[in-house]
Amino acid sequence: MSTLRDLAEEHTHLRPADIDHLHRIAGDWQLLSDLSFADLLLWVPVDAEGTFLCVAQVRPTTAPTAYQDDQVGRIIGGSEVAHLAVAYSQGRIWREGDPVWYGDVPARHEAIPVRLRTADGEAGEVIGVVGRDTNLSTARTPSQLELNYLTTADDLAQMIADGTFPPPRHPGETTSAPRVGDGLVRLDAGGKVTYASPNAQSAYRRLGYASHLVGEDLAALHRRLAGDPLDGTEAATGILAALRGEAPPRREIDARGATMLTRALPLMPAGVPIGALVLVRDITEVRRRDRALITKDATIREIHHRVKNNLQTVAALLRLQARRVAMPEARVALEESVRRVASIALVHETLSMSSDEAVEFDGIVDRVASAATEVAATEVSVGMRRQGSFGVLPAEIATSLVMVLNELLLNAVEHGFPPADEAEEAEEPVASAAASGLVPVAAPEVDPSLRPEVVVSAHRFRKMLHVSVTDNGRGLPPEFDAERGSRLGLQIVRALVTGELRGTIELRAGVNGGTEALLVVPLGRSASDGRSQG
Repeated sequence: MSTLRDLAEEHTHLRPADIDHLHRIAGDWQLLSDLSFADLLLWVPVDAEGTFLCVAQVRPTTAPTAYQDDQVGRIIGGSEVAHLAVAYSQGRIWREGDPVWYGDVPARHEAIPVRLRTADGEAGEVIGVVGRDTNLSTARTPSQLELNYLTTADDLAQMIADGTFPPPRHPGETTSAPRVGDGLVRLDAGGKVTYASPNAQSAYRRLGYASHLVGEDLAALHRRLAGDPLDGTEAATGILAALRGEAPPRREIDARGATMLTRALPLMPAGVPIGALVLVRDITEVRRRDRALITKDATIREIHHRVKNNLQTVAALLRLQARRVAMPEARVALEESVRRVASIALVHETLSMSSDEAVEFDGIVDRVASAATEVAATEVSVGMRRQGSFGVLPAEIATSLVMVLNELLLNAVEHGFPPADEAEEAEEPVASAAASGLVPVAAPEVDPSLRPEVVVSAHRFRKMLHVSVTDNGRGLPPEFDAERGSRLGLQIVRALVTGELRGTIELRAGVNGGTEALLVVPLGRSASDGRSQG
């Protein structure tokens, strides 16, 4: 199904600002639909012949729908759009006419022009029409709640026609907000409550107010109820702002262990402030779970911090042991273990500063690459460079991947650019990436004019992370076999990539000399359990 923007751009000549306003209406019109007990359909003109296209639809949660089938994408004309044409051309709400039938469902038509105000606040041109269609099959004498809902709905409908509804969304504000069914309070121009729904009354009782709300000054009540004076002042300020015709941000009130979310909307049909509409929702349990999650996150971060400290202690002990060992081979093995432990500690250090079990991996790669050039056993000055971004990676991928990259980078530096006295008898390199089926190739001569460099590249494609580690060193020896290599570094890389990461690795000669390692890792949720989601 095409989106509102797709349909409008394909079939109409609406400007981007017009389409943005239609999007704002579609983002906030569930409120109007529920208050109206009616389906809302957003129609835009297609041509000068009076044809209209439905670009959005919403059904009420407070009443049965008038349409069993989705109407989005439907194009109609002729007598079917007479009410829409009147609202569009005359810029007024159309309510006259007899009920119509959709199959065996009788419905009442209304048409509300959608107007976009100009930059200086003047009423602009009509850019579309909201059809308000009510299912009459369950018609009965309305209750006091329904009468208040319908009255408020008519005020909001007039504000749509004036171009003052919906209000602008505040930065960082999501579409999650109190709904009509959560609790509704209507205020007069002086801020006194003229109606409060049963759910709204219950929400205020949770805050400690047991009396009936009708007749109360709501702003003053919020000041009295709030446990924190600052919260009470902010909530009261929001009510007063809505009475002045402004659209304040949503506020929370905490009192007696309960939390209530409030949203105040100005009511100003025809530009005249007549009061405000306040939607309320009891979010006590939501905030309790939020606090539990915050506590859990803090505990997890503390665990990562302690793991990092323990790993650094292990690395320090291994480093101390390496200094006391006389055998060169044992010293080298211990120093390599120190680097591996330190690379894992980097991941836990990052996780200890994160609010979730994911890490921004680019910084870790940069630190590992910098360390590789400092500790690698070579006399050559090798530059390190990263291309692309790894992005945010889950901890279970980051921990294994950092060990793989640590091994690849160290081996690229040490074996791609060995000291001069080792150039003739170099050992098997583990440069950058891995895989099976490597065809041995002759090692090319190193161009002395090239600056020694190792490049780490990364990009994402279809839930797969593609990584390459490329150097411009001396390349692979003719007898090199990735599958049968006996070096511990290569064995670690192969085991981690194919086992923990469930990926693939290929080690091959670079196009312009040197060695290139290609690594592909699945990023789906099942990466750690073996079910790749590429």
